[in-house]
Amino acid sequence: MIIENSGLIGLKSDLAYLDESAEKLGFVRWQWEYTRATYDFKMEDQQNKQDYYLRINTRAIEGKLENPDAVLAIEAVYMGRTTFPHGFDYETPIPSSFVSTAEQKISQLKALLEA
Repeated sequence: MIIENSGLIGLKSDLAYLDESAEKLGFVRWQWEYTRATYDFKMEDQQNKQDYYLRINTRAIEGKLENPDAVLAIEAVYMGRTTFPHGFDYETPIPSSFVSTAEQKISQLKALLEA
């Protein structure tokens, strides 16, 4: 599920501040390389034994990710359900409670990055 109107796409931040802000909200920077980073927020459905992730993709537009002063721009925001063993399903409908949580996290991150 691509989240089109998140208000995050195009926002820029240095790596150190984005890491700090995302971590405050429960995101983890999982995948990363020299020019790209992915921040994930995990949501667990205990009843159905499913995990959903809110994922934010970024790309370095100045510097490389080994430098805390590197500037990153947010490129995409989407949600998906995990599949065994290491995949994501972006087509499965996501329960509304998780979509609401994701919207709150997006709003909170946007506020931090625009401050």
